[in-house]
Amino acid sequence: MSGNTIGKLFSVTSFGESHGAGIGCVVDGCPPGLELSEADIQPELDRRKPGTSKFVTQRKEEDKVEILSGVFEGKTTGTPIALLIRNTDQRSYDYAKIQQVFRPNHADYAYIQKYGIRDHRGGGRSSARETAVRVAAGAIARKYLKQRLGIQIRGCTEQVGDIHCEIRDWSAVGNNPFFCADPDKIPQLETLVEGLRGEGDSIGAKLYVEATGVPPGLGEPVYDRLDAEIAFALMSINAVKGVEIGDGMRVAGMRGTEHRDEMTPQGFLANHSGGVAGGISTGQTIYARYAIKPTSSITTPGKSIDEQGNAVDMRTTGRHDPCVGLRATPIAEAMLALVLMDHYLRHRAQNADVVPGTPRIPA
Repeated sequence: MSGNTIGKLFSVTSFGESHGAGIGCVVDGCPPGLELSEADIQPELDRRKPGTSKFVTQRKEEDKVEILSGVFEGKTTGTPIALLIRNTDQRSYDYAKIQQVFRPNHADYAYIQKYGIRDHRGGGRSSARETAVRVAAGAIARKYLKQRLGIQIRGCTEQVGDIHCEIRDWSAVGNNPFFCADPDKIPQLETLVEGLRGEGDSIGAKLYVEATGVPPGLGEPVYDRLDAEIAFALMSINAVKGVEIGDGMRVAGMRGTEHRDEMTPQGFLANHSGGVAGGISTGQTIYARYAIKPTSSITTPGKSIDEQGNAVDMRTTGRHDPCVGLRATPIAEAMLALVLMDHYLRHRAQNADVVPGTPRIPA
């Protein structure tokens, strides 16, 4: 299997399966001298880990990260950083009944067509369990970006089903299990998710992520455009089916006089483009939205086929999220951090000596 690495100068290669001994990654290209310990990474993993509330999967994983290499006397050495998270609460017997059956809208059928073999235990490599290592690697990038450039990355839930949440209070995001910045909507979200669990159904979600303090100049303006690589990173997250940068799909109904981000000596007058122009960061806030499909593992019976191609009615058992989007915010934040970190190092390598004659205007 190829395609397990993201990034060019700051690269992350992940490994492991949902019900294997553990999952992990190798982070290559981290500059030396960054103070780093498990304590810098663990808080981000704790935000993502399963079993944190009654509204998500009840799989109980500690998600304790171990740094195996790349750090000496509390600082990065510039060598590959190996991170390991051991699996401790696998219940593989939950999947015994579907060993010969393909779950609708899962990767089961596609995997067997591609590889001729699949790990049916929780989806194996295709499981969202893999995203824990993205969060771990992203924590390293986030710390460097914040210390070196003052970049802040944050995200929240904007929609679950037909419940729309405004960004009213960022401080509320960490105080509820929905990563919601609209405290008044919490009771509605609780009622919706509890009802879905009782019905054996699931729901989709739309989420928002942003980075402030990003300097202008990041991004390669042809194939490796900054917005293209952000979209690629977000689309690589399990269950994501749509990504918008800036105004996204709304631009189809806008005029040029509405969408253009006018500039004055005092700063930009708008940010419809999401902080990226021509594939390069402008110094404005970079923001994106991404849509996550309803969890495919539901207890409501559905039509499928078995490995011999026979028609079957199947029902998924086990511990699953009624809305997989509820734990996606830390993952998207991590992916955005990884892209920005990689492009900062690429920009520094080629353009560190560039001194533009045009002054930098405020965001």
